[in-house]
Amino acid sequence: MKSSVLLTLYATTLAAAVAQHKEPQAVLQEPQVAIDERDEYLIELSPGETRYVTEDEKWALRRQGINFFDITDTPDLGSLNRKIGIQKVSFPSKTAHNESVIPLLKKLEKDNMRKHLEKFTSFHTRYYKSSYGAESSAWLLAQVDNTLKETGALKHGASVKAFPHPWGQSSIIATIPGKSNKTVVIGAHQDSINLFFPSLLAAPGADDDGSGTVTILEALRVLLQSDDILKGKAENTVEFHWYSAEEGGLLGSQAIFQSYEKEGRDVKAMLQQDMTGYVQKTIDAGEPESVGVITDFVDPGLTEFIKEVITTYCEIPYVLTKCGYACSDHASASKAGYPSAFVIESDFKYSDNKIHTTEDKIEYLSFDHMLQHAKLTLGLAYELAFAKFD
Repeated sequence: MKSSVLLTLYATTLAAAVAQHKEPQAVLQEPQVAIDERDEYLIELSPGETRYVTEDEKWALRRQGINFFDITDTPDLGSLNRKIGIQKVSFPSKTAHNESVIPLLKKLEKDNMRKHLEKFTSFHTRYYKSSYGAESSAWLLAQVDNTLKETGALKHGASVKAFPHPWGQSSIIATIPGKSNKTVVIGAHQDSINLFFPSLLAAPGADDDGSGTVTILEALRVLLQSDDILKGKAENTVEFHWYSAEEGGLLGSQAIFQSYEKEGRDVKAMLQQDMTGYVQKTIDAGEPESVGVITDFVDPGLTEFIKEVITTYCEIPYVLTKCGYACSDHASASKAGYPSAFVIESDFKYSDNKIHTTEDKIEYLSFDHMLQHAKLTLGLAYELAFAKFD
């Protein structure tokens, strides 16, 4: 692209951002972006509905609120399990480990989430193709590794690793072994994006999904305060995932669950935490602060148990809501044949409309609300770690 055209496009895009938000963050320099020679990408908008689009068309769809899988590199995800569908798993009908979980809930710290989120949002963007995206992922990997070291988990067989991707920003997988290879996955996505101009404009991504990222990191820290979890006495293995490139069409989670499907991994449950901190629109509408439990394109049994966990371990209720096809990384797990679920900060209609812009900042978030999501995450992880799956 000629420089004059680039400057014109940049000026137009920045003007749009200014019109949308009064105080956009200044762009000091262009982040280095991974080179991608492809002209088109194959996306899936609904089961069986695919089309080829350019990258600019991908972002145009996202600006319209249309979600999709980018299946260019993962066209076979789910092919091994398609004939049998999502595996049937019997989940507990009610919580069974209250005496162990409730003392752990008191150890969750809002200050830890704030400290981590302040650093995580200080990167100009976490756009998955940018150098900042790679740097923020490396920083997050170090925080997870430090969590495992400080709790002594590494000495008992826990581990964390980067799951590399060709676009540069790695996904991250932390594993806490149990007595079996049956696995419970807790996920969030680490990338952010500014849909006006992903390669240039700032994308602090405080809520989307910095909030989910630090929420599950804090839940991991406290889960490892359990001596039984720490020493591998749980029935099942627990993994915490931080996915790269969710904003590009669930790319990181698709790559991971495709590898799990091919390896024959036995994933019994997957919960996604995507956006856990914004409550202002709910309050302005006169509605009670609540956890949004997604009911479409999820596993009904797992979702029912999550409702039980919220009722038992959170101080706020849940509200049932929908988000559509391929709306976050749990969809990749489902496509691979694994039971998955998704919770969000509110009824979907009251969720944060500052996402994907320069204004997705910490100042608009509630750490009290994020604490409720951390309690849900911790409670679910502990309960399912000790669940006796058939």
